[in-house]
Amino acid sequence: MKKKILTLCIIHQHPKILLGMKKRGHGEGKWNGFGGKVEKGETIKQGAIREMKEESGVEIRKMNKLGILEFAYQDGSGNMEVHIFYVKEFRGSPTESEEMKPKWFHIDEIPYNQMWPDDKYWLPMFLDEKSFKGKFIFSKFNEIVDYYINENNIN
Repeated sequence: MKKKILTLCIIHQHPKILLGMKKRGHGEGKWNGFGGKVEKGETIKQGAIREMKEESGVEIRKMNKLGILEFAYQDGSGNMEVHIFYVKEFRGSPTESEEMKPKWFHIDEIPYNQMWPDDKYWLPMFLDEKSFKGKFIFSKFNEIVDYYINENNIN
């Protein structure tokens, strides 16, 4: 099965980060960064910029890729490669879209219990602006059954 290439963007302006409540589709009801599938003919960076604008109304001015995570399910379905971007500068005000409802969180109040279970492993590295690479394998019930994550220069 071919891997889907996806993006994930999070704005971090210490001491707060911007997350979005997913309103539909994969991850509905969870807080997450902004992103999605890279479309045919666009680069990963172009896909990240487009998805951020579509989901939050925000135009990225400066970002760094900090992470690459692979996700899979035990049954072999849902293989994904997610490129994670740290957004340093942006233009516009976060606005609710059909897919996401944005909200600023203080870094001491990140709602990990309402996020994907892998986030607690890599988000602290992200907040410290460390590069990382990893893989998470989930059961069909979205529980992590195996993983690794390493600080790694991905650029």
